[in-house]
Parts: sequence; structure tokens; C-alpha cells
Amino acid sequence: MARIYKRGNMYWIQYYRAGKYYRESSGSDRLIDAKKLAKSREGEMVQGKFINLKVEKTTFDQIAQDFIIDFE
Repeated sequence: MARIYKRGNMYWIQYYRAGKYYRESSGSDRLIDAKKLAKSREGEMVQGKFINLKVEKTTFDQIAQDFIIDFE
């Protein structure tokens, strides 16, 4: 079950998955939007479709190399 809380004007959700807590902004100041996001995340976890929220880091060298390959 996700926990919904307000931080400033925005609603946030907090949930627990695989021994780790995740916090995510709903991006909205409406409680109903936070509830929808929480239900969505819970559904993803039940179906096994949960994706970790950490973004993969890309270095400048990787981007430059991809640009050169694409340009050629």
C-alpha cells in the first residue's frame, strides 16, 4: 500500500518494493492525482512491470560517439 503525503503544494507517494523505499512526486496539487499514481504503481508491482525510477547515467563521451556515428 502506498502512502500519500503533501510536501509544500505537491502531493507525493511513498511505497516499498524489494526491500527499498521509493518516493515519487505526483506532479500535482490534487489528492485524486496522487491516488491515481499510487494505484498505478501498485498495479505495476503486482504485474511485475515495476521499473526502477533511477535514470541511467550517460557520459559526454558516449553521447559524442553516438553523434559521430549518427552523423556519418
